[in-house]
Amino acid sequence: MSVAQTENLNILAADHMPSPEEIKASVPLSDTAAATVLNGRKALADILDRKSRRIFVVLGPCSIHDPVAGLDYARRLKALADEVSDQLLLVMRVYFEKPRTSTGWKGFINDPYMDDSFRIDEGMEKARRFLLDVNELGLPAATEALDPIGPQYYGDLVAWTAIGARTSESQTHREMSSGLSSPVGFKNATDGDMDVAINAILSASHPHSFLGINGKGQTAILRTRGNRYGHVVLRGGGGRPNYDTVSVSLAEKALDKAGLAKNIVVDCSHANSWKKPELQPLVMKDVMHQIREGNQSIVGVMIESFIEAGNQSIPKNLAELRYGCSVTDACVDWQTTVDMIRHAHKVMSETSGRGEQA
Repeated sequence: MSVAQTENLNILAADHMPSPEEIKASVPLSDTAAATVLNGRKALADILDRKSRRIFVVLGPCSIHDPVAGLDYARRLKALADEVSDQLLLVMRVYFEKPRTSTGWKGFINDPYMDDSFRIDEGMEKARRFLLDVNELGLPAATEALDPIGPQYYGDLVAWTAIGARTSESQTHREMSSGLSSPVGFKNATDGDMDVAINAILSASHPHSFLGINGKGQTAILRTRGNRYGHVVLRGGGGRPNYDTVSVSLAEKALDKAGLAKNIVVDCSHANSWKKPELQPLVMKDVMHQIREGNQSIVGVMIESFIEAGNQSIPKNLAELRYGCSVTDACVDWQTTVDMIRHAHKVMSETSGRGEQA
C-alpha cells in the first residue's frame, strides 16, 4: 500500500537560490561602503539618543525599478546632503520589496525584469549591487524589511530599516527587528492604531530566538540581543492623517506611558497626504513648524521623491517607461524635493536650541 502524498501539493518547483555568503562574495562589501554604513548608523543613533540636534530625512523613490535612474537620483541627493549636513542627515530610501493588498509588481528583488520571470536570485544580487553603489557615494541607505530572510543578503549595507504598517503587528518582523544592526522605524497600523507600533518597539527591544538562515543558507536558530533603537513612524491611517500637533502629542503620551523614548518620525506620504504627492510639502511644512515652535520629539521625516513627479503603470513594452518616474506610489519631483529640504534646513538653522549640532 502506497503512502499518499501530503506535502508540496501546490508547489510547482523549488529552484536554487544562492546563499547569503555566495551573493556577498559576488558583491563584496567595500571599505568605503562599510564606512558609510557605520557612520550613517552612528549618526542616526546620535539623533535618537539626543547626542545630535539634527533631524534625519529618509527620502527617495517609492521603490527602485531602474538602477540607472536610481543612481542618478542618489548622486543628486548626495550633493544636497552635503549642502545641508550641518542640520539634516539625509538617508536615501532604497526599497526593493513592495507589499501588495492582492496582486501587482512585488518589487525589484522579486521580479527585477518586470516581466513575470521572477528571477529572485538575480534580483537579490542586483539589489545588493545597487545598495553598494549608493553607499560608495557616501550616502547612507534605508529600506523596508519585508521578507525576513532578505536582511541576511543585504543588511550590512543598510543604515535605517522600516517595518511597514502591514507588518508592524507581525511577530516574525518584530523578532527579525530585534536582531537587525540598524535602527528600526515601526509604522502605525493602516487603521491608524498606535498601539501596534508601540508594542512592536517593546517586543523588538528584547532578546528573541527564532528560525532563520545563516550565511551558508542553512536553517538556523537565530538568537538576538534586542534592538534598542526602535522608534515610531506616524504615517496616518483610518481615513485621517496623524502628523498634526494633537496627534504628535498623543503619540508622545503613548510612548511615555510605555516607558519608551519620545522619538517620532513623520511620514509625509501615504495616509498623511492621502497619497497625493503634491500635499507632501504641506505636511513637511507643518512638521517643521512644530519643530520651530519647540517640539523636541520629532526626530525625522520621510518623503517619497524621485526625478519626475507622479507615477506610471508598467507598460508591456518596457522601453516606454518614463525615466525617473515611480512605478508604484506617486512621488514629488526633484525640484520640489530640493525646495522641501532647503526649507527644512532653514527652519532648523533658525530654531533656537535645535540649530547646534552636538
